[in-house]
Amino acid sequence: MLVDVHCHLTHEKLKNQIPDVVKRAKEKGVVSIIVSGVNVPTNREALKMAEEYDIIKCSLGLYPIDLLGLQPDEAGLSRQTEKFDLDEELQFIEKNKDKILAVGECGMDFHWDKEHHEEQKANFEKIIKFVKKINKPILIHSRKAELECVELLEKSGIKKVILHMFEGRKHLIKKAEELGYYFTVPVNILKSQHFQMLVEMVDISRLLTETDAPWMSPDSNPNEPANVFLTVKKIAEIKKMDVKEVENAIYMNYQKVFL
Repeated sequence: MLVDVHCHLTHEKLKNQIPDVVKRAKEKGVVSIIVSGVNVPTNREALKMAEEYDIIKCSLGLYPIDLLGLQPDEAGLSRQTEKFDLDEELQFIEKNKDKILAVGECGMDFHWDKEHHEEQKANFEKIIKFVKKINKPILIHSRKAELECVELLEKSGIKKVILHMFEGRKHLIKKAEELGYYFTVPVNILKSQHFQMLVEMVDISRLLTETDAPWMSPDSNPNEPANVFLTVKKIAEIKKMDVKEVENAIYMNYQKVFL
């Protein structure tokens, strides 16, 4: 009953081999893969993929950097070449809300963008308000903006929050857990001391597994959903729990948040 709650199968390293990616995932026991969009083209690609494969679900995203019309990220995804109309894309998401499990990834990113923090904040506030209205979980990107994201989320009172690869400090992890937020654990927990520490700190009832595929690979190949079994094994080792027990707990968390 493994789940990958966040990946980018629309990436050029993976999108031409989806049948094989799905087959390998199923062989490892993966029952749900949530493909995340980040902008106008990838949202449509993710929706189409979810229609074609029973195991694939989708979340529609509004990546903070794409919303600004900037392109500093590594190539591979269909990119925005200019700012896109946030209100227009929110209307599109609302129209398709019954076909999606969440909104995201969205949030703020102060790593790539050093100049438009107020604009990012205004966009994020608008998205949070919208997500509350349509009553969907929200999946958060918060790179170098962890404090600001948690503060805005807390102020909004939104409940179903998933913090994607959260790199905040211990006190912020504790605060987010107290607020009832969930944390995704990536495959690079195998070598990341930060994510090992996060898993040690956070109760199993607040953890989910993701790959962020094709990124964060445990080896030289592109990452893919089948690899979540490695994360589950590592969580079990850190928590001193049985692997099956961890698998079941994470699947229950997935049901509580998304279904």
